[in-house]
Amino acid sequence: MQSQDVAQRHAPSSAGASGPVVDVEQAEAALVEHYPRLVRLAYLVLPPSLGRSRRVLTAHALVQRALPRGRKQTSVIPAQSTGREGDPGYAYLRLQVLRTALEATRARKGRPRLSPLPPLLPQVWGLRLFPRSGGADELALDQRLSALSGPARAAYVLRGLEKLPDADIRRILTSAGIDHPESALAEANGVPAQDALLTSPEFDPCSLQARPTDLMRRRQHTKAALAAAAALAVCGALVALPGGGWGPDGAAAPVYAENPAAEAALDPGKLTRVAPTAWESAARTDFSVWPARGPLTGDKALLRRALAVWARPGETVRVSATPGTQTGAPPGPPQLLYAGEVDNARVAIFYDGLRIARYAEPKDGTAGAALDFARVDGATGAEASALVLGRADGNVRYLTAPWVRKAAERDLMKPESAAAPLTVTDGVTAPLASPALQPGTCTSWNVLQLTDASGTRLATDLGELIPAHLTAGRPGATGEASGAEGLRSWAPFACSLLTERSAGVRSVNAWAFANQPLPDGSGAAEWVCTRAETWRGDGTAALAQFRTPGGPAGAIVAKGTDVPACGPRDPHVLAGVLWKSRAGNWFLLAAGSRDTASIRATGGVTASGPGPLLLARAEQGAQAQLKGTLTDGTSISGLH
Repeated sequence: MQSQDVAQRHAPSSAGASGPVVDVEQAEAALVEHYPRLVRLAYLVLPPSLGRSRRVLTAHALVQRALPRGRKQTSVIPAQSTGREGDPGYAYLRLQVLRTALEATRARKGRPRLSPLPPLLPQVWGLRLFPRSGGADELALDQRLSALSGPARAAYVLRGLEKLPDADIRRILTSAGIDHPESALAEANGVPAQDALLTSPEFDPCSLQARPTDLMRRRQHTKAALAAAAALAVCGALVALPGGGWGPDGAAAPVYAENPAAEAALDPGKLTRVAPTAWESAARTDFSVWPARGPLTGDKALLRRALAVWARPGETVRVSATPGTQTGAPPGPPQLLYAGEVDNARVAIFYDGLRIARYAEPKDGTAGAALDFARVDGATGAEASALVLGRADGNVRYLTAPWVRKAAERDLMKPESAAAPLTVTDGVTAPLASPALQPGTCTSWNVLQLTDASGTRLATDLGELIPAHLTAGRPGATGEASGAEGLRSWAPFACSLLTERSAGVRSVNAWAFANQPLPDGSGAAEWVCTRAETWRGDGTAALAQFRTPGGPAGAIVAKGTDVPACGPRDPHVLAGVLWKSRAGNWFLLAAGSRDTASIRATGGVTASGPGPLLLARAEQGAQAQLKGTLTDGTSISGLH
């Protein structure tokens, strides 16, 4: 739900001056769409003295608290948007994030002032989180920024990351409570402009590494409590246990005892290795029939290190997992899928029936080793056709399934262009540009196109081990997005996939549910719903998107999280938008799926009409709620 220059009303701002008030729903839509950029902005402005882990959590807290308060959150029909630069919701959030981040830089008794932050938002127990390490250039820039004052850091970031002119920077800093923005700009001029580095993973607090906290200190703090609990447990067991002696762990071995199954899981000689032709006669096509590939499948030293790290990763190992994925040791000897050199690393990939585990270490040692996990339970066919081997220099390499005949690279935003063939060697593709790594604005979206005996499929890298499967069509009757109609449906809305990065997404479907004639005679607007399904089941996201004829891309106008709408369980959707015609008139446009019998708008716009489309005159900034009735009499509400 975006807005370009509407859905605003003038009222006193929090600072006491008169200015635009942004609706809660409008600001929430901007926060959802631009959350990674806002968190990066907060992270760069916050004082480095906080430490990287606390700085990450603080940046997320600042952004999550940036929404307007004191306004009733209703289902608001948003105004059309052409992107971030014209979105007052984003401008409001950016100012709020800057204001609180700068407040955190002001000293109080020698420590950063963080009183505006909620004590429990967010909290991560037992882990330290920090962005991935960059190179020497990123480290040097971070050191230069740490020497600047908070306002100067803000000025540098607004100039380099947001591409704002100095006049706008002075206005924003003044609104954020800075008395002398000219001084901040002058101080920022002392650091050479390195705009590209500001978008690097070094400064991305949404792509994180995890490490344990001080385990020794935690043990010391709980030692007395554990001793008392143990004594109480022994006394209780003596009273409660029957003569045979049983407890909640049954026949499980004591903690830290040697266990044959656990030891077997660490033995490279007992790894499961599937025959190269097993998939040809298998009853199913999933990861269990992938053969072991790669030139290092016989390197027992590498495999032993990889299995040992999986069982008990050390403090220097970077561990990551898709949401809802366990990171514990394998229950028994896993299946080996790949072992070899990828770019500048040695890589080993395993499958334990529920998870893919990828171990990577530098070619010249084991310092900086990484361990990544992804859920793949129930994966078959398209979802088990490829996995990520590695990413480097903005590119990604895939390991493809043995049944894949051809691989190609396609720009999802150019449906008429032909796919570019990719060389595949022993299942490994040549590198292709990864949309998950692209900095700055979204101008292309390269996807992996795979062809096998059953057809052609598309998958996209969303920053995880398993690429997301792309489909198109009405929920419950979806088809592959590789067809001409699917490609046309996805092209204007490909950049919305940015909102699904690192969310554990299994598949994303695009459904063009309506076309609506515009009142100024300029053609028909397109309504599309994209729905992301996750491996864990919850966390699904349905986005209603709107695009006018000739527009470069669609705009997200409504979102539903963990709702059945636009999915196979509920193949219906209803959404609306405020739209300004060329003549300067404002209209409420609403659309539902084809089995919508009528639509009714209440609140700031009162209108109703039969069929799946509704058009009504409206005032700038009007708020409205939508209700629809299906042909079978069922009532539905609009996404908001």
